[in-house]
Amino acid sequence: MKLPWKGGKFALIAASAEGRYFRFTLCAIAILGNVSFSFLNPQIIRYTIDSVIGTAPLEAPSFVQAMVDGLGGIDVFKRNIWICALFLIAAALISGLFNVVRRYTSIEIGETVAWKLRNSLYSHIQKLDFEWHVACQTGDIIQRCTTDVDSVRNFMQNQLGELIRTFSVFVIALLMMFSMDVFMSLMSLALIPFIVVFSVMYFKKVGKQFKMADEAEGVMQAAAQENYTGVRVVRAFGREKYETEKFYEKTSIYRTIQIRIGRMLGLFWGGGDFFVGLQMAIIVGAGVLRSVQGHLTPGTFLAFYSSANMMIWPVRNLGRIISDMSRTSVAAGRINYILSAEPETDPPDALTPQLKGEIVFDKVTFNYGKEPVLRDVSFVLKPGESMAILGGTGSGKTTLVHLLSRLYDLKDGDGSITIDGIDIRRIARPHLRQNIGLCLQEPFLFSKTIRENISLIKPEMQLEEIQAATAVAMVDETIEEFELGYETIVGERGVTLSGGQKQRVAIARMLAGNSPVMIFDDSLSAVDTETDSKIRAALRRRVKEAAVIIISHRISSLMQADKILVLKDGTVEDIGSHEELVTRGGTYQRIFDLQRGDIETGFAEAGAAKTVPGAVFDTAAAVPGVVPENK
Repeated sequence: MKLPWKGGKFALIAASAEGRYFRFTLCAIAILGNVSFSFLNPQIIRYTIDSVIGTAPLEAPSFVQAMVDGLGGIDVFKRNIWICALFLIAAALISGLFNVVRRYTSIEIGETVAWKLRNSLYSHIQKLDFEWHVACQTGDIIQRCTTDVDSVRNFMQNQLGELIRTFSVFVIALLMMFSMDVFMSLMSLALIPFIVVFSVMYFKKVGKQFKMADEAEGVMQAAAQENYTGVRVVRAFGREKYETEKFYEKTSIYRTIQIRIGRMLGLFWGGGDFFVGLQMAIIVGAGVLRSVQGHLTPGTFLAFYSSANMMIWPVRNLGRIISDMSRTSVAAGRINYILSAEPETDPPDALTPQLKGEIVFDKVTFNYGKEPVLRDVSFVLKPGESMAILGGTGSGKTTLVHLLSRLYDLKDGDGSITIDGIDIRRIARPHLRQNIGLCLQEPFLFSKTIRENISLIKPEMQLEEIQAATAVAMVDETIEEFELGYETIVGERGVTLSGGQKQRVAIARMLAGNSPVMIFDDSLSAVDTETDSKIRAALRRRVKEAAVIIISHRISSLMQADKILVLKDGTVEDIGSHEELVTRGGTYQRIFDLQRGDIETGFAEAGAAKTVPGAVFDTAAAVPGVVPENK
């Protein structure tokens, strides 16, 4: 995918400003009009002092002379000096109207660019691969999408117009000044090169500091976001003091950088004020000397001084514009980092087949770095079958699920994964993931109602369908006990629900999708044994045609699966039914023996426990009213 903003940091701003060219043109015209009419005031005052109040002949451009003659000549102005005041008011009013247009258009341009950038960033982030998200901190991403976008907005809304205004003022002021006195004009430019060089040097130096400040702010926001998200863990382990000290360290670094920037700004503004003051002193000194010598009239000297003053301050302001440009350059680079990241893409001929759910792993090998996480993993799972996966930490259970969902892709030569005989790399990612229901150990619930969370996949879902899913997940009675029932807002990340309730709502959400492949990644870990047994019994009746994968460390959650895959150090140690594995020895039998007492206790609490040859506990029989299915 070729991005329109590739090839330069500020090109992305231009891309976001596409369609606003008329506004840009109108803004530029308004700036020129505002500046032009602002420079009329010194000239009106000049002619009023020299030719209306004084006796000097009117030496004005021909169109001004024609206008004066049309009104009755200079004598009319001498008798009615208030006309000069009206001209001053009219010039100020027109200049103000141009300024209104400028402000309106610049705000519209800035907000539109920011709006487009925010939408582009959010949309692009949704398309980036899982690996990119793992490598980036959430707080830093948020900072790039908010603070950095605001920096760009501020530049487009204020500083870009100021840059055009500065250039316009400088050019018009020079034309006015040279038309009045060439020598004085050259004197007024004496220190301009020093001011410009000083500003450019400052721009290069402060740009590095702004980048460091933005990065430090990103780290600070990431630390805050992480702490707020994990507030329960912080409280549970009494880590408040440690987290406070860690955040204090991050804010101290940010504070130090900002103080350093403040010192540089102080030096720049102080130095700039010195150069400006010195330049104006030169102009006053030279102007007084020229006036004494008779080369300048009082009105011309006053007009010249006003024009020079109007010119020098925008040039002086160039440093602030350059400073903001430096900040914007850093912000644009940080935004470009996100927008230039390659999104997940599917080939044009990607398939969207009607999937049934026959999964085949054929000698699958995968690694995140140098060491393989999975090695030659092979198995077959047909629609209507269930497969449990057991393994220690780091054995590759979650990686296997990530590969099936194409959060990561296999490299050529590292085996294959097919669904219904089709290599999943040929299936469009969105279509594949819509057909794979995934329920995680730590489910994420949005700060919405329970109904909205469950119907996330199909917003048009009827309440009866939602209730059917929650009944299977054994959470329907709990929801109905809430005052607002299914319209209860669960709070950020589902904080108002217990761990078991969140897991069951997440199970209901997955069941509501009726996916042909369903994966339970230790998603019943926060549920008691009795509820676990009831949920699994109900699931066996609900998902008869789906291919079901269950990942758990609890043998009671695995033993009823049609086949159990035992992973050890990324390889398949064994595969078979519970009856087969419990008699073969190895990891499965060892874990079963360790958990046997808990299993018997749990089933006894459930109200019925049935022992069959091989010490198999029929979880369906443990639930009153549920008849065990024949295998």
